[in-house]
Amino acid sequence: MRETNVLEVRGLRVGLKAGEPAELLQSVGLSLGRGRVLGIVGESGSGKSLTCSAILGLLDTRSMTVEGSIRLNGRELTDLPGRALRRIRGKEIGCIMQNPMNAFTPVYTVGSQFVETLRTHSRLSKAQAREQAVRSLESVNLPEPDKIMKRYPHQLSGGMLQRVMIAICLCLRPDLVIADEPTTALDAVNQLQVLRELERLKTECGTSVLLVSHDLGVIAQMADEVAVMRKGEIVEYAGVHELFDDPKHEYTRMLLQARPRIGKEA
Repeated sequence: MRETNVLEVRGLRVGLKAGEPAELLQSVGLSLGRGRVLGIVGESGSGKSLTCSAILGLLDTRSMTVEGSIRLNGRELTDLPGRALRRIRGKEIGCIMQNPMNAFTPVYTVGSQFVETLRTHSRLSKAQAREQAVRSLESVNLPEPDKIMKRYPHQLSGGMLQRVMIAICLCLRPDLVIADEPTTALDAVNQLQVLRELERLKTECGTSVLLVSHDLGVIAQMADEVAVMRKGEIVEYAGVHELFDDPKHEYTRMLLQARPRIGKEA
């Protein structure tokens, strides 16, 4: 019997209700196996982040129509009420955002939010959750985790906040992590650290990763399969080596040719 994929997206369509009808996503289909990394690439506005928001159940259905099937471990998510989706987000689906500051409430310390997240999805006491949070922060190479627990989000750099989110995922061990441009705002050193921790999350926890990035170097390094999006639809879907070595679609070839090449003569 074939093992069920962690994530199955079939015929996902998203449209606008107000004004002139507009289809933002056109029959998007994705599959992601356990412990695998699926990269999504494409220009700004191609629908990458919209796809992630739809999977997370974060779209405003008052202004948008959402059709199709989104299944996590064989369980349909599109029909679930908001309360059930909130229980799934964090515990079964983790999220690492492009702007990590948006993931934290500015008026509470990082530690209080970390502890509250762990206690929401487990039966840990406050003291147990705090101890686990400190250990997890230390495991992602954040210096002086006790001090970090007492700091507010604005007192940490983007790279540090990214690693805090990864530390939360390491504690909760979700089946799927959606990483939407997790390295965009980081310097090269922090980019490498975040990518290493994502790889660790995959290997140690068996977590599947949906990795959105405009950086084809990151995709080449991390992904097993790649979906190329353009204007709300997937125009090419292939294994990472096949896509980089022998792209089929003209748009994919254009993206690959646009990559900066060190030492290339003008």
